[in-house]
Amino acid sequence: MKQIQLSSLVGALSRLRPRFVAFLHDLVMVPVAWIGAYWLRFNLGPIPAEFLSQALLFLPLVWVVQGAMFWVFGLYRGIWRFASIPDMARILKSALAGLAIITVISFFLTRLENVPRSVFVLDGILLILLLGGPRILYRWIKDRHLYLGSGKRTLIVGAGSAGELLARDLMRASSSSCRPVAFVDDDPDKAGKEIHGYPVAGNCSEIPRIADQFKIELILIALPSAMAGQVRHVVEICERTGLPFRILPRIEDVVSGQVGLKDLRDVRIEDLLGRDPVNLDWQTITEGMQDKVILITGGGGSIGSELCRQIARLMPRKLVVLERSEFNLFSIERELRKEFPNLVLEVVLVDVCDSVSVERTLKRHVPDIIFHAAAYKHVPMLETQARAAAMNNIFGTAVISRLADKFGCKSFVLISTDKAVNPANTMGATKRVAEMICQHKSTCSPTKYITVRFGNVMGSSGSVIPLFQDQIVHGGPVTVTHPDVTRYFMTIPEACQLILQASVIGRGSEIFVLDMGDPVRIAYLAEQMIRLSGKVPGEDIEIVYTGLRPGEKLEEELFHASEDLEKTGYPKIFLASSRPVNGEFLEGMLAALERACADDDDERIRELIAELTPGYLPAVTGGVRNDPLAMPLAGLSNGTSTNRDL
Repeated sequence: MKQIQLSSLVGALSRLRPRFVAFLHDLVMVPVAWIGAYWLRFNLGPIPAEFLSQALLFLPLVWVVQGAMFWVFGLYRGIWRFASIPDMARILKSALAGLAIITVISFFLTRLENVPRSVFVLDGILLILLLGGPRILYRWIKDRHLYLGSGKRTLIVGAGSAGELLARDLMRASSSSCRPVAFVDDDPDKAGKEIHGYPVAGNCSEIPRIADQFKIELILIALPSAMAGQVRHVVEICERTGLPFRILPRIEDVVSGQVGLKDLRDVRIEDLLGRDPVNLDWQTITEGMQDKVILITGGGGSIGSELCRQIARLMPRKLVVLERSEFNLFSIERELRKEFPNLVLEVVLVDVCDSVSVERTLKRHVPDIIFHAAAYKHVPMLETQARAAAMNNIFGTAVISRLADKFGCKSFVLISTDKAVNPANTMGATKRVAEMICQHKSTCSPTKYITVRFGNVMGSSGSVIPLFQDQIVHGGPVTVTHPDVTRYFMTIPEACQLILQASVIGRGSEIFVLDMGDPVRIAYLAEQMIRLSGKVPGEDIEIVYTGLRPGEKLEEELFHASEDLEKTGYPKIFLASSRPVNGEFLEGMLAALERACADDDDERIRELIAELTPGYLPAVTGGVRNDPLAMPLAGLSNGTSTNRDL
């Protein structure tokens, strides 16, 4: 205990020492300013004896009053190294307040006999200069890094506010291994100007020339608000220099809006494949989520966990997380309780196919909104696991969607995939059936059933980006199925933001399609990831083409030919006109599919799924089928109800 107390005392003294030194400095400046004022009053000549004696007589009073004002006005809250306008304002206030008190006391004591009136004005000016000047000089010395002549010569790309903040951090960081020497920026108004004494030497296209001219050893990219295309262009130019380079994250990733040395990182593939910022109606989203009971299935997965994070910020009344993976549930629970200590959080270890446990959960919590993110998604694996795919993706959806209706849930949001469009694999086909279940439920339930469909997300578990990263770490080769295969990509946070937006604008039965931007060639993705690792594709790490896997397409589709896309008022969200669903036929097929799953008959499961989803052609089916669920609008019985409760 004594050791702890001693350590605390030492720590307190170490924190007080800089303040004490600063206070001592200021006390020394007080008599210098007071006597200096007399000296200036008498034109830098000798001070008459009667005036000097009076000055020395008042000196203790000046000392005490000014010292007290220094503490009253908080001169020692700031740090000299970061002296700024607020610090100067405190010096001005303390000096003037002290001077006013001294003047009043002097008048009452001596009627200002042998005290020239100008002394008070000169004393105030000198004291402000003597207190503020050393502080500004100290900061300037630190910021200019005059005592450091080492560090890598650094070029900063971007002469905006982020670049300026970064340069300032580099100048004053005593432990920094780099020092700025020049900027580049494409803004012609900044050309030829200086920032902190360093020139804006040209535009981004001139980076190779400027790097040679200034003997650059490191490039820092400070363009946090730039579009992905701009970042990609700059990175390609930087690669030509052969120099190492790092980047500040996108501005939406810097919560405080401030950037600095701590935020610098290696360029990631997300920076090159990222998309334009998403403009969302956060007020509407917040109103839709605030004070609601929100339930998320698959809450420990890539999409589910991010939904948890974003919804937790919107102050729901309660967040209920369902997850079948013990580790994933533990991880997201720990994270949410740490980041959101005031969040009312319930976690449930359960499989969505377990209707008894799921029903008990919904009966207890009665959610207002359900986000159904639980699903199997690994395409090649599910080609040989038809029963597992059907049980999880189809009947898991059937269970949770039925219970959403039973317990009066206001909204049910299904997270779907581009692979559900013209499905060529078991995963896509089962997700298409899940979409149809929700479309059918919307015809016979007051619950709003909403489907959100999008493509691949960067960094999700089991996706291509983590696979490539692992292959690169182990020296390759990087395996690509086909040189022409393309995929859509978006970041997980962006996908979840758009899901939230779609959930609050949906009125029921809609299929919202997220704008995925331009498709990306997977071969290009592999090449860029190899380059970002500091290696050369084809030389250091080979790219090997292995051929398309079972169920894999060259190109993905986001909507069916019969689904006309409509605008929603949100640039990144479109509405796909849903294909009519024959509810009676769907329920009959689901009953047959349920029996096939009970019999563990994978061949029969594939045949039934193929009948439900045209375009899906497992080896056992042998041909194309017409869509039995696609019926003319005139022949569709709206609001069909049957004995089977989906």
